[in-house]
Amino acid sequence: MIYRFRIILDTQEDVFRDIEIEAENTLEDLHNAITQAFGFGGQEMASFYVSNEEWEQGEEIALFDMNEGENSLRVMNETSIDDVTNKANTRLIYVYDFLSLWTFLVELADIAEPEEDKTYPNLMFAHGDIPDDAPEKEFVSDNPEGDEMDEDHEIDPENYEDLDFNENWN
Repeated sequence: MIYRFRIILDTQEDVFRDIEIEAENTLEDLHNAITQAFGFGGQEMASFYVSNEEWEQGEEIALFDMNEGENSLRVMNETSIDDVTNKANTRLIYVYDFLSLWTFLVELADIAEPEEDKTYPNLMFAHGDIPDDAPEKEFVSDNPEGDEMDEDHEIDPENYEDLDFNENWN
């Protein structure tokens, strides 16, 4: 099967690419197709995140597992595209270059039969130019009252003894 994805840069301007790729390809193959379609060199760290209908970030699937030990992550080259996306789960978030945070919304738009004369992955359509710099992200506080901390969370800069850590921690 061929999966047709729309990959949208999370920015004010309309910038997206439509890519066809074989469902059994890995997320690393999709990562390479996305970086090429948007003109990136592909040498930066990146991750996919499983997402829901509200575009909430779920499980991370990394380009490389940088964790050591028990908390290892799934990695792109060991995860097939159809393992994380299907008709019921159509959305992924893709973050490229963790210093710049290029963020893309990836949505499965269609599932089709392969065409004999086509090679995959295939860039079907490109719209908009990628900006020179990654779009700025606006981070919103989880505190519904605003950014002000309540009195219980205020830190007295003169009294560091209440910070609840061992000063010889290293």
